[in-house]
Amino acid sequence: MSTGLSEQELLRRNSLNQLRELGIDPYPAEAFEINANAADILANYERDKTAYKNISIAGRIMTRRIMGSAAFVELQDSTGRIQVYLKRDELCPDEDKTLYNTVFKKLLDLGDFIGVQGYVFTTQTGEISVHVTSFKLLSKSLKPLPVVKRDEEGNIYDGFTDPEMRYRQRYVDLTVNPGFKQIFINRSKVINTMRNYFDEQGWMEVETPILQPIHGGAAARPFATHHNTLDMPLYLRIANELYLKRLIVAGFDGVYEFGKMFRNEGMDRTHNPEFTSMEIYVAYKDYIWMMGMVEDCLEKITVAIHGKAEIEVGKHKINFEGPYEKLTMYESIQKYTGIDVSDMTEDQIKEVCKSLNIEVDASMGRGKLIDELFSEKVEANLIQPTYITDYPLEMTPLAKKHRSKEGLVERFELFVNGKEIANAYSELNDPIDQKERLIDQLKLAERGDDEAMAMDDDFIRALEYGMPPTSGLGIGIDRLVMLMTNQSTIQEVLFFPQMRPEKKAKVTTDEDFVNAGVPAEWVPVIRKMNINTIEELKAANPNKVFNDLGGMRKKMKLELTMPSKEAVEAWFA
Repeated sequence: MSTGLSEQELLRRNSLNQLRELGIDPYPAEAFEINANAADILANYERDKTAYKNISIAGRIMTRRIMGSAAFVELQDSTGRIQVYLKRDELCPDEDKTLYNTVFKKLLDLGDFIGVQGYVFTTQTGEISVHVTSFKLLSKSLKPLPVVKRDEEGNIYDGFTDPEMRYRQRYVDLTVNPGFKQIFINRSKVINTMRNYFDEQGWMEVETPILQPIHGGAAARPFATHHNTLDMPLYLRIANELYLKRLIVAGFDGVYEFGKMFRNEGMDRTHNPEFTSMEIYVAYKDYIWMMGMVEDCLEKITVAIHGKAEIEVGKHKINFEGPYEKLTMYESIQKYTGIDVSDMTEDQIKEVCKSLNIEVDASMGRGKLIDELFSEKVEANLIQPTYITDYPLEMTPLAKKHRSKEGLVERFELFVNGKEIANAYSELNDPIDQKERLIDQLKLAERGDDEAMAMDDDFIRALEYGMPPTSGLGIGIDRLVMLMTNQSTIQEVLFFPQMRPEKKAKVTTDEDFVNAGVPAEWVPVIRKMNINTIEELKAANPNKVFNDLGGMRKKMKLELTMPSKEAVEAWFA
């Protein structure tokens, strides 16, 4: 019966067994101490050669060239690749040459992790390399890595390129396409720069619940679950806003959290059901102050990654140096559609949407209609950083009413390259007004709006104890990283994006081939012809299979009776 393993996988398992027979543990438990890495050696050896006379380095074998009693290996560690040189008679000074002739040459494979000790030198061709005085197998690779081809300049032209495979097997992707690691290094820089900026202001990083009894703080559809012991429903948080505001009530002047949010909604190039958000709340501030803080923070992030405030995103050059353009929600719609919706009723805006071929339904209130109109006709035009301010009251149940404009709230969203990356309010701290607005959300839910907010009585109670004037901000970290790394899909900036279940290929056993009419002795030959499933057999050409069987019989010097052409054709019946 077939194990479903490829020929390469079977050979590697055989090597694994041979290593163990030689007394070599292919997965040793003890630590391997390293004192150098590839990037450090390549960058600093020429400047200080005396510092690299006794180095210990570890990594994965990516290429090797064996030239009899000597060999060159390209070793890849977390910082890059470096060439190492092995010489048989130095590794095996006694008569026993097993370590080189058998272990290194025959039983090690591309992808294996090894640790080497030795000294750095420069080859005759001028390449900085490690002369190996001893090596140790640290981990045996049982699956072969995808073959990556490079041109003379070292550019990859045939790598692990299928997006679905890259996202699903990120461990392979970042091994054979190490250039993508920089995206995630820069992601870390974005978060650390932001965190350091907040810490310098004296604001405190906190943690709030991910499992929540009420899905509040945003308009979104939640993931629901059930707690067995408490016998109650719980939701993965769609936002952490209401808990962070409770901490402002508790007396903290500034709190922030980097956290995972979960929304049970669609997936596309800019949406993943699990995403990272940063939310911050600062007491005694308003949304006007928050605009200046955002500009200052984003400029620092851009400079930290790119060394300047202007970056290239797609075909655009985007400048993160403030101040940014400001448009009210109504002004932006009028600018890009020519229509003033500021005094229109819900029914009138619905007709406007229909006239512009924007899909609407009965569950949409005035705020949702305006949001849909804005999304369809305005967002894509906002390339340079632009604040959209002063939203209609119906769109934002958690923001404070505008100090001078009736029917609006003090809110802004920051749009860059056609996408929203930040959302901020002068936070509503009037508990009576807040309760009335959440009641209005319940009415929208009754109309079928599954993104309407729920009532949170404990949050209302917290506001009743008093919350000082506060400004809050949320930034989508994934979209910000997309901008900073010039990526067009959110999947490129997530180590492990959500994927559909992997389709498992059906394993065809030797017995399945026999049941299809193939004589048992000919099944290994069929597999040698790269026919590994009944489907592949049925899809093949009977005449070609018959001719190939004859060729394989001769090539493999098999003493088997050749099946007749009619017998082979019967396999395809």
